[in-house]
Amino acid sequence: MTFDPASLGHSRSDLAAALKAERGKAGWTQVRLARRCNMSQTKVSNIESGKLTPAMVDVELILEALGAEGAPAAQILSLARSANTEWQDHWASRRRGLDKKQNELARLEAATKEFRFFLLSMVTGLLATADYVRASIADVSGDQSRTIVKKLERQRVLLDSEKSFTFILTEQAARWPILPPLAMAMQLDRLASVSRLPNVRLGVLPLAGHIPERPLSTFTVYDRRLATVETGTGVLMLRDHRDVNAYRADFGRYEEHAVWGEECRALLSEWSRIFTRQRQ
Repeated sequence: MTFDPASLGHSRSDLAAALKAERGKAGWTQVRLARRCNMSQTKVSNIESGKLTPAMVDVELILEALGAEGAPAAQILSLARSANTEWQDHWASRRRGLDKKQNELARLEAATKEFRFFLLSMVTGLLATADYVRASIADVSGDQSRTIVKKLERQRVLLDSEKSFTFILTEQAARWPILPPLAMAMQLDRLASVSRLPNVRLGVLPLAGHIPERPLSTFTVYDRRLATVETGTGVLMLRDHRDVNAYRADFGRYEEHAVWGEECRALLSEWSRIFTRQRQ
């Protein structure tokens, strides 16, 4: 399916109207539809009024209950997928202020129990030293001190024992020299330290050996409800269960090739020593 980025996340009203019209064609009340789909009447009402974006599985249940098929059903499913996909471009985030983006991420992290991070080219903020955070937003104009503070504050979520975190970093992500050698050595030591937290699994994909996968993007999966995919100009937020499951499956394949535990920490220490020697 081809998406127009300008329409992503903005199809809720069209989806609501289409579902309401389909129910009207079938001659069903909201109460009858809710019972058939094992939903509350309030949920059906919120979907049809556009107050709630239904998950793909909800739309599929509604269409099946109403007996909708063919082109009308396909069009509604297309609207549902667009409504469950959001594009956040970097320029809009910078205009609003990166510190506000940190607030959004903190709320998302507070509501999530199980995290999966696949890091293709850089270290994520939850794992970063203050120097690394500062370097990662060095191209953003203006005073970024509040953003740096909030990024570091978000790292406290790693200490929440009710949450679990799995990080997979490519060797490139771990070793990309965004900082001077000594600061890079400290960043690698930080990764090794975080990997010892009881609710954190941290692995690396070394360049040595054979890995038949072809990673294209950095992505994060939050529980089973959201996958975010980073590009050079923004972030794609996917809520369609098929998209989320696809990224969970990709993550599982990378897990099989990653190095974990003491073997991982040994690699991180070796890379840290290489940076330290460059400083001498």
